[in-house]
Amino acid sequence: MSDWSPFLGLPLWVWLFVIPTALAAVARLQRARLMPFLLRIWRVLDAVYLASGVLAAVFMVTILLLIVGQMGARWAGITFEGSTEFAGYAMAATSFFALAHAFSRGAHIRVSILLNLNSFTRMWLDAGAMLVAAIIATYFARYAVKTNFLSEILNDRTQGQDQIPEWVVSFLSMFGTAPGDWVAIWEKTGDAWIYTPVWVPQLPMSVGTILLAIAVWDHLIRLLVTDETAIKGETVE
Repeated sequence: MSDWSPFLGLPLWVWLFVIPTALAAVARLQRARLMPFLLRIWRVLDAVYLASGVLAAVFMVTILLLIVGQMGARWAGITFEGSTEFAGYAMAATSFFALAHAFSRGAHIRVSILLNLNSFTRMWLDAGAMLVAAIIATYFARYAVKTNFLSEILNDRTQGQDQIPEWVVSFLSMFGTAPGDWVAIWEKTGDAWIYTPVWVPQLPMSVGTILLAIAVWDHLIRLLVTDETAIKGETVE
């Protein structure tokens, strides 16, 4: 697999880094004109971040239910195969789905000692740090997605005892294939249980890192447009 293969006639790095940076610059220069349009986009993105946080909470509750199920199975003398692996998958999903929501709520550690010099340097230092963070988050997301594809190409399977229905794998495969291939996917699908393909529990990592990259670019643009960071830490009394 090529790291930066062309997409729609442009290298992938142009789409991931150059175009978002150019959009941020345009938003800064045309902020008065673009503000009504950006406000609508920001409302949608805030809803996406919130939904990601809710999904992370759902997986956290799933961890609890799996632990309770393990305890019940142990007391009843029943083998709960794959419970440890599924709990690990749920823990990873919790962590990655929470990234974007936690970032937008100020839950990530941000060192702000240099930002307190004055209001002018605060904005531009914050913007510079946000740009670096956006580039790093985009690299992270790009290689998380690549890991998914490599795991599918190599047909990596779990080394544990966890198994899932084959139709679950077929359903998830639909999101990465053209609609014309869906019939062929389901024709090959049986009713057997198979050892979990590694790319399945890796999906939350890819989705979560993509959302984090979008969130960082989004908050960079908000900062450039409004001159104020939209990251507000929640106050706990």
